[in-house]
Amino acid sequence: MSVSQQIVATYKGPGRVVRRLLSGPESEGRALAILMAACVITFIGQLPRLSREAHLSGEELNPLLGGALLGWVFMAPLIFYALAFVSHLLSRLAGGRGTGYGARIALFWALLAASPLILLWGLMAGFAGPGAGLTLVGLLWCIVFLWFWIAGLRVAEWGMGE
Repeated sequence: MSVSQQIVATYKGPGRVVRRLLSGPESEGRALAILMAACVITFIGQLPRLSREAHLSGEELNPLLGGALLGWVFMAPLIFYALAFVSHLLSRLAGGRGTGYGARIALFWALLAASPLILLWGLMAGFAGPGAGLTLVGLLWCIVFLWFWIAGLRVAEWGMGE
């Protein structure tokens, strides 16, 4: 199943997709590829917003792009690895029996699967600017991301879920 088909399937049942991802052999390369794809897509989603900011403020666009690239492609993966580690530790304290790899897949896949909403948020920020629509899309992204992450953690740590 292609990545785009799996993303669509995640909106129907996130636990099933994470279970499918975890059914194969552990591959840290696959986990990193999922995370890097999510971070690159998130960076791309920032481009319309950054372009709008540069235009309205009269700033140069390139430094804004460079900062976003540094943040999303080089720094954010480290933060997400740490967040996955903490979520795994907390899950273990709550009785989870999964692995760190499972916790990483649950988080990284939630980021990638929710990325279409990040792209929509970036378009809203770039073309419509601040307002109720942007806030609504941002809130929707947060809810969907948390839904995917929690459903994935339930499968990865406790074997529960769809």
